[in-house]
Amino acid sequence: MAVEPDHVDEIISAWGQELPEIAGLPLELAKRSALLVSAFDTAAAAELEKLGLTQAEYGVLATLRRIGAPYRLKPTDLTQALLLSSGGTSNVVKRLVAAGYVTRAAAEDDARSSWVQLTPLGVETAEAAVRATTAVHARLVDRIPEHTARALSEQLRIALAAIEEGVLIRR
Repeated sequence: MAVEPDHVDEIISAWGQELPEIAGLPLELAKRSALLVSAFDTAAAAELEKLGLTQAEYGVLATLRRIGAPYRLKPTDLTQALLLSSGGTSNVVKRLVAAGYVTRAAAEDDARSSWVQLTPLGVETAEAAVRATTAVHARLVDRIPEHTARALSEQLRIALAAIEEGVLIRR
């Protein structure tokens, strides 16, 4: 399948004229992956807006829901899972508490710590949000031939495994 030159090709070409030493594969991969993420995020944001959620709020709800009952984590674990700052996580959790989606409760084993836990409304909202974002992502992926999407996913897995340790994922 022949693909026409795109906006990224124009960017690379322009930089090739101005600063040829930067106009290579790293810039091309960075631009294309940023556009791919942007497409998924933009589509998801529209669905989340219908539910009155921000991306950060969705991140907390989805993280708590995917770990299973009792749908709770300590704030530090939530911060690490979301790759947010502790202050950012705290602000999001405060908004979710105010909306009735999560509660904060003191940890039984450590008075200095607490749990962030989904309420029944939080579980329901998390599931609705995950279903809505997954559906809109599926509509985007449906535009790609299946063999291309599978190959892209596998190639991204290989690329991320090569670069993520200590850069993207805190283990």
